[in-house]
Amino acid sequence: MALLNVLCYPDPRLHTVAKPVEQVDARIKKIVQDMADTMYDAPGVGLAATQVDIHECIVVVDISDDQNELMVFINPEIIWASPEKKSWREGCLSVPEFYDEVERPAQIRIKALDLNGKEFELDADGLLAVCLQHELDHLKGKVFVEYLSILKRNRIAQKMKKRAKELLGQR
Repeated sequence: MALLNVLCYPDPRLHTVAKPVEQVDARIKKIVQDMADTMYDAPGVGLAATQVDIHECIVVVDISDDQNELMVFINPEIIWASPEKKSWREGCLSVPEFYDEVERPAQIRIKALDLNGKEFELDADGLLAVCLQHELDHLKGKVFVEYLSILKRNRIAQKMKKRAKELLGQR
């Protein structure tokens, strides 16, 4: 089990756009396992490779209560989004302890590769749809706080910087 370091907002590396995975091989499978271990340890329901400073299109998600239904999305893309919107209270492992409402399409269809490199499609709504859209934003270099007002975003950035300094002072 290898736990990866999760980048915290406003780290500029969170704005790096991920590149497609060329081949699902042993290296990618190891990254997926390390990402899953990191997500479960946090604990979280989703993690994008960008958040752990790996700039490839990989997302892991598990919204189950028992955290035993890992879903892997390699080179994911949303191929359909409903016109109906829904607002959800979102949080993020890269912005710990901050939550706010974000409006997103209520339903989506996603296309991706699985851990065997096989293409699949999945229809999602509810928490899964929100989680997938949130994680795919990370792959595009976007953090959920960018949906908030500039005032809220700046306040969160200042608090995160202060928190980082406090953590460094404790070492």
